[in-house]
Amino acid sequence: MRLLVTEDDAQLGEALSLGLRQLGHAVDWFRDGASADTAMASTAYDALVLDLGLPGGDGIVWLQRWRQRGRTLPVLVLTARDGIEQRIAGLDAGADDYLIKPITIDELAARLRALLRRASGRAQTLWQHGLLEYDIAAKLVRWDGQSVELTGRELSLLEVLMSHPERVLSKEALKDKLYDWGHEAPEGNALEVHIHHLRRKLGPSVVRTVRGLGYALGTCLSDAGAEAAR
Repeated sequence: MRLLVTEDDAQLGEALSLGLRQLGHAVDWFRDGASADTAMASTAYDALVLDLGLPGGDGIVWLQRWRQRGRTLPVLVLTARDGIEQRIAGLDAGADDYLIKPITIDELAARLRALLRRASGRAQTLWQHGLLEYDIAAKLVRWDGQSVELTGRELSLLEVLMSHPERVLSKEALKDKLYDWGHEAPEGNALEVHIHHLRRKLGPSVVRTVRGLGYALGTCLSDAGAEAAR
């Protein structure tokens, strides 16, 4: 996922960003609502982790403002405010989930995966498409029943494609999902290399090239089935 984290505590913000990146997510971290607002205007995020005690404006106020502007991305509120009234206020303002500090990265990641499943209309953790199976919780990939080992970046690319099975995604959109600001700036042909590796490991039909537009999830059939489908 491409995640936006808004947390004013430097130590916690660094820990959240590092932990989520180690799980394969692209993360942009900001310490105030105004910076997050600017980032959101130019980047399509899959989910927002929002602290409420932000400098220069309470997180609830920012959340209400974003919802009023029509921003529909899933929002997980992360806060030390554990009173029932505060939780109700956060949910009523437009939050999709609410997590009380202190937290663990594993629980945060699991809740974000659940938000992604709901946002994409997939209630189950096992995604299936043709011969391809992907367990989003366990990060396990199978092709025609056989386990396939992918690198973290290959896994992230596959997850993006399977999250949008009917869409053609431009190179820019895919890079935006895979790389966060200021970290691991991709080389010129890095995306094409990852796609080549996916095709080599999972079969040539797993990624479809749409000339002039970008890439899409393929038919995910056997080599013979893919040839017959053409």
